[in-house]
This record gives sequence, structure tokens and C-alpha cells, in this order.
Amino acid sequence: MEKIAVLLLNMGGPDSLDAIRPFLYNLFSDHDIVEIPRPIQKPVAFFISFFRAKKTRHYYELMGGKSPQREQTEAQAKALQKILPENFIVKPAMRYWKPFIETAVKESIEEGARAFVLLPMYPQYSKTTTGSSFNEFERVYKRLGLNLPFVKIHSYHNHPLYIRAMVERIKERVKEPEKYFFLFSAHSLPVKVIERGDPYKDQTEETVRLIMEHFPGVKYALGYQSKVGPVKWLEPQTEELLEKVVKAGHKRIVVVPVSFTCEHSETLYELDHQYGNLAKELGVEEYVRIPTLQDHPTYIALLKELVLDAQKELEGQLSGLAHSQSIT
Repeated sequence: MEKIAVLLLNMGGPDSLDAIRPFLYNLFSDHDIVEIPRPIQKPVAFFISFFRAKKTRHYYELMGGKSPQREQTEAQAKALQKILPENFIVKPAMRYWKPFIETAVKESIEEGARAFVLLPMYPQYSKTTTGSSFNEFERVYKRLGLNLPFVKIHSYHNHPLYIRAMVERIKERVKEPEKYFFLFSAHSLPVKVIERGDPYKDQTEETVRLIMEHFPGVKYALGYQSKVGPVKWLEPQTEELLEKVVKAGHKRIVVVPVSFTCEHSETLYELDHQYGNLAKELGVEEYVRIPTLQDHPTYIALLKELVLDAQKELEGQLSGLAHSQSIT
């Protein structure tokens, strides 16, 4: 049976304080996420990363000196590996920091992989996240001269197992949901990206709606966080929405990070530290932040189902490739 590599595509994060600047440089050098004219993109990325690294360093100092995303994605890979058949090789494949996508591809081939499943750790599709990782994989694929089949899993924002995992995660922390206001927070995007047809906003809203079907009568709202730069981004901003909700009389808040499956600065610094402190200042009596899914058993079961569905598509590609080679 052919070996199949499953690449868990994620953003990645600095694994030390010294890694902050090169991580930011890689991030701002990506034309899929920051649309700077290509001839000047890298010089601009160099200057942005130089100045932002000083500010961002404080975030990571509060987080213990690094992002936990690598360890948590590795835990997801280990959990998924355990429940997949033996012919699968599961590897983290990060976009902006180690282990990079190219490293994961090379290691997979060395271990005998003859096909790939590209599995994003982003439930909702955007060209700035999943799309960027797909593009990087294809650049690596071309650069290495590969001729192996691969399947892209674009999104699973409305998959029943994903929704169930999110609901279970919430119920683990909230025993009487009717007493709380649910504040969902998703990573923001420039409005122009959405206007060009990116499905991220619609998919995120659908995710929230499907989750809330399990909490009838509970009031909720969706906000967006992590805006960067002067252009118009998705609104309302989570911070402003929190203030509005509290002023409306809600003193018990459940914050649900809906577009994240691992912890990093957006959850540990923004949601926990920044917005958590704001909630105290506003007089919130109880501020409950739901953890990201990480290696939650139901989420891992979802990933397994997605991989096995992709395997069926790969089997057709592999048999077609074998047929063409036999003819040749």
C-alpha cells in the first residue's frame, strides 16, 4: 500500500524571542497576505519586521518567550497518526516558521510518501491562510520537481464533527450557558479581500450560526480581531464589541475563538491579556475564554474522516498514474 503524507498546514509561530523578527519578515514577505508591490515587498517586509519585532516581543514575553503553536500542532499530528492506518505519515507543515512546508515535504518523501493530503488547521478558507499554504506547497512541489498526486482540503467550517467539537469545548467550560453572553472572535481580514470573493466571512458566520443552534436562547455576537494597517478591515472589532456588550448590561461573557485551532498571540495575548484586562476595567463579573480545539478527540476524529475521504480521491489519481506509467 502506497504511503500517504498528511501535511497539517498552519501559520507557525516564533519558537524563541530571537525568532520573532525572522517570523515577521516571512509573514510580511507573503504576497497572499500583504499585497505590497512585489519588487519592493521584501525590503518593506524587512523594515516592518524590524519595527514590529520590538513591540511584539512584549507579547511573547507574557506568553513565556515563544508561541506554543508548534508543540500543539505536533500534538495534533501525533494524535491523528495514532488513529490513521499505518500507511499514513502525519507532519506539521508551517507557513512562516519551523518546521516549514518544504521541510515537511522533503521528510515525507524520505520516509517513502508517494502522495500528499494538504490538511489546513484553518477550518474556514481564506486565500490569506489556507490559500497561501497551498501556494507555498505548489512552489515547493515545482522546485523539487515532484510528480506525485495530492489532494487539497479547502475547508470544514460546517462539518458536523467540527461543530460538535466546538460545542463540546464550550460545554466543558460553561455549565449554564443561558447565564452568559457568547462573544465569538475570529481573525480579521481586509474588506477588499472579501469583496474579491474570499469566502472566509460567510464561512465564519455559518460556523457561529451552527454552533449556536446547540445553545437555543443564548445571546451572542461575532467580532473580528488582529487588525493591522490603515485599510478597512472586517467589523465589528472584538474589542469594541466587548465594550458594547458590557454597556448593554451583560456581565458574564464567554469568549469563543472561532477561527483558531491552536493557541498563539491572538488568543493568549489579545483575548486573554488585552481583552481580559479590558473586561475587568468594564466591570465584567465573569470572563470565560474557551480554549482552542488543539488535540480535542472529536476534532482529531474529524481530521481522520477528512483524510480518509481524501484517500479515496488519491486512490483514483494513483491508479491513473500507475496506468499511464505502464503504458509508457
